[in-house]
Amino acid sequence: MNFTSFATAPLARRLEGKVALITGGASGIGASTAKLFAKYGAKVVIADNQDDLGGSVCKEVEDIKYVHCDVTQENDVKYAVDTTMSNYGKLDIMFNNAGVLGGRNAYQILTSDIKDFKKVFDVNVYGVLLGSKHAARVMIPARKGSIIFSSSAASVTAGETSHSYTASKHAIVGLAKNLCAELGQYGIRVNCISPYGVATSMYTNFIGLDQTEAEGILSEAANLKGLVLKAEDIAEAAVFLGSDESRYISGINLVIDGGYSTTSPALKMAMKAYFNDS
Repeated sequence: MNFTSFATAPLARRLEGKVALITGGASGIGASTAKLFAKYGAKVVIADNQDDLGGSVCKEVEDIKYVHCDVTQENDVKYAVDTTMSNYGKLDIMFNNAGVLGGRNAYQILTSDIKDFKKVFDVNVYGVLLGSKHAARVMIPARKGSIIFSSSAASVTAGETSHSYTASKHAIVGLAKNLCAELGQYGIRVNCISPYGVATSMYTNFIGLDQTEAEGILSEAANLKGLVLKAEDIAEAAVFLGSDESRYISGINLVIDGGYSTTSPALKMAMKAYFNDS
């Protein structure tokens, strides 16, 4: 018997028969997750407001459909869920992935703009609430489902991202835990994924560097050396939380940061700077 093929064969279709809806699925982590979900056998609907990019993902992978959606508009989110139900008759996985970073002025409280703060919360928190609300609407009668939130390592660290972004990612984790407590009685699991920095187009555009330069900075600051965190790594975590392999996991914040949040690099950085300057 070929034990290697026996062990790996089930994983090849680990999402077989499942239907997933991914917000912010036209690019970055969302697009990588959509493609991986489809690879593992799921039917996928991506909801985004980037129509051209969404169409490109669908052309690339047959089992992915696109629906235009602004996650801050409840009618759009409702339509995305209803479209998924119309096409496939069920919703097994809701990945609330859409998010924004916020403006550069939001890093300092004296220059923070309330409109920018509200925009970040509208997308990152209100959008997640709407996605969960309408996912739960169809999952509760089915008495099963997996709702996943895209949070950030900023949910367990402080001082390195904008006030609006950090606050929104902490809020997402709190919302996930509350929903876990409410929806568990219906067999619905709710979890978060909180990654370290990934050099997606949103991130590189924000800092004004190309992907290679951005990955170099992120790798230099990382705790775990020799690897670069990719969108595909986050997608693998989403596959796990959406699959039956995690069937009794709910209410967790899965931090994917190579141990970054468990360390305090400040002293090491100060000593390095001191000796380099000496």
